[in-house]
Amino acid sequence: MVRRFLKAILMVPAFAALVALAIANHQPVTVSFNPFDSSDTDFAMTVPLYLGGFRVLIAGVVVGGMGAWFKQGKRRRMGTRFAAENVMMRSELAYLKGQMAKREGQSPTPPTGPANKTLPAV
Repeated sequence: MVRRFLKAILMVPAFAALVALAIANHQPVTVSFNPFDSSDTDFAMTVPLYLGGFRVLIAGVVVGGMGAWFKQGKRRRMGTRFAAENVMMRSELAYLKGQMAKREGQSPTPPTGPANKTLPAV
């Protein structure tokens, strides 16, 4: 509940700022994708200024998210490997506990060998 409230406190002003930015910057601008000839109309488009800014913002979020995802790949692989090892260890532990329970349930047999021999009475 608190997290939702804090999110609203942050998102409402941010949304209001974006709406104000869109209203104030609605004049058209020409964006050229040809770095050598900016007057070339084949690689240019005219869009409202706020729309160009929003596209750049969204592209930055997507590229940053992809970069973070690729950087965390090593940790995701380690987590998958550790989870598999954990499952293997838990199954081995359950097997060994079962073996110990079987041994404890059996009647103890005296060990045989030289340490179990009795000495003759004197």
